[in-house]
Amino acid sequence: MTSRVRPHLSYNEPLLFERSSPGKVAYQLPELDVPPVDPKEALGPSNVREAIDDFPEVSEVEVIRHYTRLSAWNYAIDFGMYPLGSCTMKYNPRVNELVARLEGLAWAHPYQPESLAQGAMEVMARLEAALAEITGMDAVTLQPAAGAQGELTALLMMRALLERRGNPRKKILIPDSAHGTNPASAATAGYAVENIKSNEAGMLDVAALEQHVNEDVAALMLTNPNTLGIFEEQIERVAEILHAKGALLYMDGANMNALMGIARPGDFGVDALHLNLHKTFSTPHGGGGPGAGPVAVKRELEPFLPVPRLKRTGKKWAYDYRRKDSIGRVRAFYGNFGVLVRALAYILAHGGPGLRNVTLDAVLNANYIRRKLEPHFDLPYPSPAMHEVVFSDARQAVHDVHTGEIAKRLIDYGFHPYTVSFPLIVRGAMMIEPTETETKHELDRFIQAMIDIAGEAEQDSEIVRNAPHATRTSRVDEVAAARKPVLRWKPA
Repeated sequence: MTSRVRPHLSYNEPLLFERSSPGKVAYQLPELDVPPVDPKEALGPSNVREAIDDFPEVSEVEVIRHYTRLSAWNYAIDFGMYPLGSCTMKYNPRVNELVARLEGLAWAHPYQPESLAQGAMEVMARLEAALAEITGMDAVTLQPAAGAQGELTALLMMRALLERRGNPRKKILIPDSAHGTNPASAATAGYAVENIKSNEAGMLDVAALEQHVNEDVAALMLTNPNTLGIFEEQIERVAEILHAKGALLYMDGANMNALMGIARPGDFGVDALHLNLHKTFSTPHGGGGPGAGPVAVKRELEPFLPVPRLKRTGKKWAYDYRRKDSIGRVRAFYGNFGVLVRALAYILAHGGPGLRNVTLDAVLNANYIRRKLEPHFDLPYPSPAMHEVVFSDARQAVHDVHTGEIAKRLIDYGFHPYTVSFPLIVRGAMMIEPTETETKHELDRFIQAMIDIAGEAEQDSEIVRNAPHATRTSRVDEVAAARKPVLRWKPA
């Protein structure tokens, strides 16, 4: 079999400390034309820093080349495809970045008077209105800084509503196909967690749900589409079951990339949901942030939204802090404003038809990959995919090749790995989400790489088990790296 491995194009870059040579400096200045002054005398000894031990001594060109070479090591969305599932790592238009850097927005200070923040407040008000329309909900808060905080915010509001009704209840139901932060959010909100199994189609087992729902259940946290990339077809029935028992339906909206412009959660009975603006509406969230996890709610939950709330007073916006039923602040100030600006720019640039096309393209791309790879990888759930598709390593495991090894081999082919071993209900899971921004050409390259690796697993499994081969660092001992990380460089 012909290998498609490509050698890397940049050097194995040593540390600056290892390049250091005594006497080198990274600047050049002309000789002084005035008498020299002792810095300690001019500034005072306490304001002058002593020499730094082992500080690297390198030339300017060495500094520039060092950091330029390091930048070439990083895999980025500008370089290639991220097939990570449940992460929606898509390319986002540069106009969003340009808008977020407008001087009046980029330099807005959170403590400036409301009279000087009218433009920023208008941005947030328009975004709230757009997200309410997209989700079919009645009100939106932009405060939560990420999806998990959005989950917690929604649950705290649900708890407050149930307390007003006379009983906060004890349990939150969570399907085994939910996102991993759901149980932690429920526990933090003071609830016990009860798990519900999926059925053979990869959806919530409605019959099992009916048996679980009683007067102790506060809510169900449902990811839809779920982490298998499957739409919960019985969601209206699910909402009916919960509401009949006085419980609420929370939807994890992290996968709205598969719904926006097509279906609105509020229309099929959802009481509250969070959105990941840094997934669905611009600002890719790789590297740990920043993010935003707005929460949209139905009217009954609106009084409990975090303070402050935007309020129109005449022709001006103001912040309303006097809301007696509010759960209070969940974040300093009013949210990650730069992310909010990008999200509104994304929505306005696409418009309603454009957002619908985003969804259609994302679903089409995922199903294209599903159909092309199905002859080569096990597909544990045959239900049609939405924006992502989950395979398993069952066929390759026969040759002692597993999902983590296939992912590492994919690096040799020039692609970022897919999501490994998640969701947990699929043994050897391989979760792939192409998003709408990948072209057919790029998808075909990825598909061919996966097909080639499947062939290698059958014919020469060692090459996959020992991957990656073309990276600067060979395969590492992951257990040792986790238990004994090297966090500080020491000179030899």
